[in-house]
Amino acid sequence: MKVTFPHMGHLHVPLRSFFAALGVETVVPPPIGRETLALGTRYAPEFACLPLKVNVGNFLQAARMGADTVVMAGGVGPCRFGYYAQVEREILRDLGVKLDMVVLEPPQGHWRELWLGLRAITGGADLKAIWRAGKLAWRKLTALDELERELHRVRAREATPGASTEAWRKIVDRLDRAEAVSEVEEVARQGKALLAAIPRREDDDVLRVGLVGEIYTLLEPAVNLEVERVLGEMGVEVERSIYLSDWVKTNLVFHSLHLRDDREEYRLAAPYLGHFVGGHGLESISFTIRYARAGLDGVIQLAPLTCMPEIVAESILPKVSRDVGIPVLTFMLDEHASEVGMRTRLEAFCDLLRERRRRKERFLVGARDAAADLRE
Repeated sequence: MKVTFPHMGHLHVPLRSFFAALGVETVVPPPIGRETLALGTRYAPEFACLPLKVNVGNFLQAARMGADTVVMAGGVGPCRFGYYAQVEREILRDLGVKLDMVVLEPPQGHWRELWLGLRAITGGADLKAIWRAGKLAWRKLTALDELERELHRVRAREATPGASTEAWRKIVDRLDRAEAVSEVEEVARQGKALLAAIPRREDDDVLRVGLVGEIYTLLEPAVNLEVERVLGEMGVEVERSIYLSDWVKTNLVFHSLHLRDDREEYRLAAPYLGHFVGGHGLESISFTIRYARAGLDGVIQLAPLTCMPEIVAESILPKVSRDVGIPVLTFMLDEHASEVGMRTRLEAFCDLLRERRRRKERFLVGARDAAADLRE
């Protein structure tokens, strides 16, 4: 068996580690590029979400490399993600591509189904072996997320644009090659030191922007046109609403054990959206409010074109923006989106945020001066 899976950010690092630790050969698709998009858009339905099209491209490229089995997550709720595996299976079958599809559905308290799916992929590995493999994969995932948060802080302040991006590539490669938890810990320590050593600009006047939206579009740089890198090199510190390790803990662990607590998200969104609409639509509202209260300068929403939960959120965000006083910019992305077009809109948005900050600072200085005059 040669297992493949779709790209989503740095997901391939812990997944490859997990399967390798269990003796399963993996075929990681090539990095998402023009050919991936060309294949996906050629064979997927025209109005399908961009993530589905990219998945199809990933699988066709992996099949050429010898993969014979696809591991795909399932989903629940109104979001179309729950149908991805079924649609992709039919597309591959119509093309005569021989790829078995193993769908790992969210356990929702039914762990037996997930356990049977994992045993089918791993050739009957026992629980102890799966636990050890999972422990290594989990530590790689959490280390990547911890270091990526630091990357966002450093990139917005680096003296030489691109220095932190190059350091990040080295960190991801080293974590990918680590074969034990102790090695992961050492790479994480070295990674923090590598990022800390990057020369910074003398000024620390950076904008802070929150990213909200659909999980795949947020996590996959090739799909969001590397918006985090572009913003960072423009002197903007990014705070992202979703990290993969947080999503796994919340949706696969806490939810399955009935320990998931969404009360704060529902409370914040309630004046604007009082029920679950699928995907991360509700969180896009609640995190925008969180970011406004935390003093961020702006919010950017990222989503695939035709994504129903994010279309719902997009229609509500203008009112949220006015009520809580934070500018919001939305990108609905498909295969026709270009980095040039995105950069132009980002530059204009950041100019607006900087001018808004300057006006606020002038107002505060004027208010302090007026108060001092009154005291005198």
